Amino acid sequence: MVRAAALLAVLAAALPGAASASQLIDRNASGVKLDVNRAGQALLTYRAGGRLKHVLVWGAVDARPPSATVAQVEFRVDYAGGWGAYRKLVWKGFRNVCKPYVGPQVAMLVTACTAPDGSYWAVQAWQRALPDLGFTPWKPLQSSWELRISHWTGPMAELDVHSNWVYNGRFQQLIGRLTYKGGPVHGIKTTSTGVPLDSYGRNLYLDTYDSVYGPGWRRENGFVAHKPNGNFCYGFYPFRIGAYDHPKTIAASGLRGPGTGSRYRITVIGPGVTPDIAWEGQGLHPFDPGDPADVQLEQDGNALLDQLSAAERGCKQH
Repeated sequence: MVRAAALLAVLAAALPGAASASQLIDRNASGVKLDVNRAGQALLTYRAGGRLKHVLVWGAVDARPPSATVAQVEFRVDYAGGWGAYRKLVWKGFRNVCKPYVGPQVAMLVTACTAPDGSYWAVQAWQRALPDLGFTPWKPLQSSWELRISHWTGPMAELDVHSNWVYNGRFQQLIGRLTYKGGPVHGIKTTSTGVPLDSYGRNLYLDTYDSVYGPGWRRENGFVAHKPNGNFCYGFYPFRIGAYDHPKTIAASGLRGPGTGSRYRITVIGPGVTPDIAWEGQGLHPFDPGDPADVQLEQDGNALLDQLSAAERGCKQH
């Protein structure tokens, strides 16, 4: 069973900094405008926290394959609009040369454009920090909308996801693989609960629709893509509430779930500085051992699981 991953709250710095993946710029932003100049710098202009902000982003494109010796590509970010890096307010004389976006479809898109060199810039917004196990957010951070920026050429990362049953049909399961340009996406090291400890690791955030938690979309859990294949597996089991952050009004000793729903979606931060991607698919009905179609689907799913999880220790349950 894949261990649930803790969510990381990343605080935006006030001075120039570096970060991997589609960069978290701010939260709960409005009036977002994206400009790009001929030097390959992006300028984000928006309002957040009652202030008008000008954030300069530059210095990275696409993503590297996983490596234990070479760091992942990362942006430089100047929240002072150029003053922190150049000792001048670059944003004041910023000349936009970015053209209308003509790239592949981007999920959760706020705005995007095509640079003169043919590369793409995009800004996305989504609720990454929702609480697990379908709880309604009780902290401001949990319901916040993260504003994230990316820069890439060519294809984006891909999520290949399949539904199956596990433990002789007792529970539903999602299995799949996260790839970029045909290669696996995974971290080098994680904590015992699956939190990435390097810039290559990626958590997948799973939401369930119209489940026991209530109507609409609710966050079921988070889990990590495995090395060396970029594969993952997630079983919809009952989980002990005390193992997760939860409202103090809920007893830690109890169980919650399974969070099976009519539909599922998975969202993941893209590798390097590529866009975040999302998958959505139908949930399964209860397994019927007397239905040849169900039996075949389970057998095919088990065979695929074995193929995806070759050479790694997790994701072995049928």
